[in-house]
Amino acid sequence: MTRTISTKPLIAAAVLFGTLAGSGAAYAQGAPQAITEKRTDVVQLASGYRASKLSGADVYNKNKDTIGTLDDLIVSPSADRSTYAILSVGGFLGMGKHLVAVPFTDLQINNRRVVLPEATKKSLEALPEFRYAPE
Repeated sequence: MTRTISTKPLIAAAVLFGTLAGSGAAYAQGAPQAITEKRTDVVQLASGYRASKLSGADVYNKNKDTIGTLDDLIVSPSADRSTYAILSVGGFLGMGKHLVAVPFTDLQINNRRVVLPEATKKSLEALPEFRYAPE
């Protein structure tokens, strides 16, 4: 008994693989995936501040008044990936605190001191309260 194997499916698969490999696009579950790389200046990055080290830091204004505490950092899911600082303001010993969101770019970090120059406790307490989305 002679067995004949059709080479048509193998040729079609090879052509398809060659086309996909030559296009430079990566495919996962059949969907095209764009993979881009960008060189990062690791020396500059290493001189930055870790979010875990900023969490809990006191926030000051230009008059060196303590106006709140940096509670968290949130990266927006929008295309611009804006980062927001969640500040805890008001309250006493953790009771009655008010969370507010301010653009991270509004903060200045100098010598491990977080400064929101033009803010006051009163101006921060007047901002709408930030609430975490339910998980």
